[in-house]
Amino acid sequence: MEHTSAIATALAEVGPRLKRLRTERGVTLAGLSEATGISKSTLSRLEAGRRRPSLELLLPIAQAHQVPLDELVGAPEVGDPRVRFNPRSSRGGRTVIPLTRQPGGLQAWKMIIPADQQQPDVVTHEGYEWVYVLSGSLRLLVADHDLVLGPGEVAEFDTRMPHWFGSAGKGPVEVLSLFGRQGERMHVRAAPRARRERLRAGAGGL
Repeated sequence: MEHTSAIATALAEVGPRLKRLRTERGVTLAGLSEATGISKSTLSRLEAGRRRPSLELLLPIAQAHQVPLDELVGAPEVGDPRVRFNPRSSRGGRTVIPLTRQPGGLQAWKMIIPADQQQPDVVTHEGYEWVYVLSGSLRLLVADHDLVLGPGEVAEFDTRMPHWFGSAGKGPVEVLSLFGRQGERMHVRAAPRARRERLRAGAGGL
């Protein structure tokens, strides 16, 4: 009985979680419907709890939001229960989630940058940073470069140069950031030729 109750509770929480995830990203029901191929009425019923969630519905929604499926259904955490990756709020309302625990070496972060964070505030400091866009449009300023990056695009740069990144004004942005001390950088191997040429011509290796 307890197991059945836990499943029912988890299913009941899916709808509110889907709506919260969509609104946090500034996505309309119409936009999500276009991205997933699921009708607006079905998405609305799903969020309201009037439609039972299924894999065929949740999978395209997870892909559209670029989140793991278990984030939609509230799967329990695995591994050491003492480890918690707690989100932190930073200046301007950014949500920053640390993905590494060890001191020193490369540090990994997941950031969600709100749509209204568009005013550049350039900084300089020791280190080297690698930024990968998960969703949204990211505006990146590095020295004389002013770039807009979309999902799947990456940039790496010396943080001793004046730099800033935020929303390009088209909604919230979700990024992965790797930061290391001076001289420490990412090494990408066996990148497809077209990808290497894009990186050389665009954001890569600023």
